[in-house]
Amino acid sequence: MAFTFDGPLLLVGAGKMGGAMLEGWIARGLDPSRIRVQDPAPPPEIAALLSRLGVVAEPVIGEMREPPGVIVVAVKPQLMDAVFPSVARLSGPGTLTVSIAAGRTLASFEQHLPARAAIVRAMPNTPAAIGRGITACAPNPHVTADGRATCEALMAAVGEVVWVDSEAAMDAVTAVSGSGPAYVFLLAECLEKAAIAAGLDPALSRRLARATVSGSGELLARSDLDASVLRQNVTSPNGTTAAALAVLMAEGGVEDLMKKAVLAGEGRSRELAK
Repeated sequence: MAFTFDGPLLLVGAGKMGGAMLEGWIARGLDPSRIRVQDPAPPPEIAALLSRLGVVAEPVIGEMREPPGVIVVAVKPQLMDAVFPSVARLSGPGTLTVSIAAGRTLASFEQHLPARAAIVRAMPNTPAAIGRGITACAPNPHVTADGRATCEALMAAVGEVVWVDSEAAMDAVTAVSGSGPAYVFLLAECLEKAAIAAGLDPALSRRLARATVSGSGELLARSDLDASVLRQNVTSPNGTTAAALAVLMAEGGVEDLMKKAVLAGEGRSRELAK
C-alpha cells in the first residue's frame, strides 16, 4: 500500500515503537527526506538508525515550512500533556494525526487541534518491533477514506491492521492484543519453571519452553485452522497431553483466568482514559 499523503510526516517520539515504525516506513519506500522527528534523546539503537537514514532527531520542532501531512504521536501517555500541545500548533487543515499512546482518547487530542481535525487512535503491540505486530485503529468522524488508507499504510509497516467500529472497543483491544504479548511471555516463563520442576536442566528447560511457544505461535500464524483444532490435533485420547489439558481446562483454569485477566486490563484501560 502506497503512502499518498501531502506534506512531510512528523514523528513525535523515537523510542522502540517509533523506531520500528520508522524503519518499516523506509523499507516500504517512504523517502527519508519527507520525515521530521521530534525526540530530545532517542535510545542509542534508534539514534544509530536515524544516522543511517540521514534523519535528524530534533529536541523541539518549533516551525515547519509546510504543515505536516501526517503527525504520528509515539510518546508515552504520561508525557502527552507536556509534548502534544506545541506539536498540535503545527497541524494544518489536511493533517492526519495518528496516536499510539495507550489510554489517550480521541477527545484528548481534539481539544488541542483545529475543528474537524482528522484523528486516529491506534493500538499496536510489541511484536511490531519485528514486523509481526497487529494494530487496531479507531477513527474520529473526520477521517476520510483516504485518511484511513494512509493510516493503514503507515501501521501495516509493522504488521497487520484492523479497524474497530467504536473507540469504546479500544479498552478491550488494549487488554487483548496490546497487553497480550506479556501473557504469552508469562506462558513461556511458567513452562520453563514447570520443566525445571519436572527435573530438567535449567538451560534445556529454557530452550524447550522458548522454542515450543515461538514455534507454536508460528504454526498458528501459518495455519487456517482454528486454535481449538490445532490443540485437538496434538491431543491423543487418554495420552499425556490430554492428562495435562485436563488440569489446564478444569473449572477455574486457564480459560477462566484469561477472562479475568482481560477484564482487569480492560477496566484499567478505562480508568487511565478518564
